[in-house]
Amino acid sequence: MLAAVGTMVSTVAAACSVPGMDDATAMLTPTSLPLAAATTVAEHHAEAPHYGYEGDVGPEHWADMLEAWKVCETGTQQSPIDLTNAVVATDEVLPDMTFNYGTSNLNLFNNGHTVQAAYDPGSTLTLGSDVYTLAQFHFHAHSEHVIDGEPTPLELHLVHSMQPTDGSAARLAVVGVLITEGAEHPAFAAVMDHLPSEVTEEPHPVAGVTVDANAMLPADRTFYHYSGSLTTPGCTEGVAWQVLTTPIELSADQIAAFTALHDENFRPLQPIGERELQVSGP
Repeated sequence: MLAAVGTMVSTVAAACSVPGMDDATAMLTPTSLPLAAATTVAEHHAEAPHYGYEGDVGPEHWADMLEAWKVCETGTQQSPIDLTNAVVATDEVLPDMTFNYGTSNLNLFNNGHTVQAAYDPGSTLTLGSDVYTLAQFHFHAHSEHVIDGEPTPLELHLVHSMQPTDGSAARLAVVGVLITEGAEHPAFAAVMDHLPSEVTEEPHPVAGVTVDANAMLPADRTFYHYSGSLTTPGCTEGVAWQVLTTPIELSADQIAAFTALHDENFRPLQPIGERELQVSGP
């Protein structure tokens, strides 16, 4: 077993107490982090230096922008990676992954790096015996993870948090979904039709509109697994990554709606090093 995934997922205490939170953790709600930690995250995120994806604020400079971001350069379990040469894992090695998603009111905001949707409490992801709460989802263009060096036009990240019963810092699990160009996807229509162009610090509800994260997933739930990091500063390690092996399709217009706001908001590939990349069995 992965020791219920927990032993492969180190705590994110550093991420919850330093400036420069990743977009993935900046939107974790008080339901998925202790209130004090959530407040600290919000305060430090506001104090973080501006980062981007090119020039003097691009990924090659993240480690120099803040002491707490040094792991972006020195870390040995960084994300994203090329999802190639995965080892097929048995149930005894890799626990089952179960989605228990409900619908949510659509709460969107453009944080200057991506468009993010804060998800209403109650939806969960189960990895073995560990239950994570879905906090938010967001997009990258092109995909951050690749297969045999080939990216897809978009990647969806669904970010989950779990608060251990011993009171230690929250742990994170992210589900990645690769997106190719094809038919229009009705589950994404509400999001792509309401993408906010104005950069704000808070999510804003889209009146009368809901979203169903479960409908955003492919029918085939086979997945790659590895232990990695957040993909924006501060690149915190100990994140349980699950990237579904089967892409979904969005239409050219749906993809263009996002890339008109954020294009090339992806971190370059990181070395896999000594880590093992696993893929769940059929």
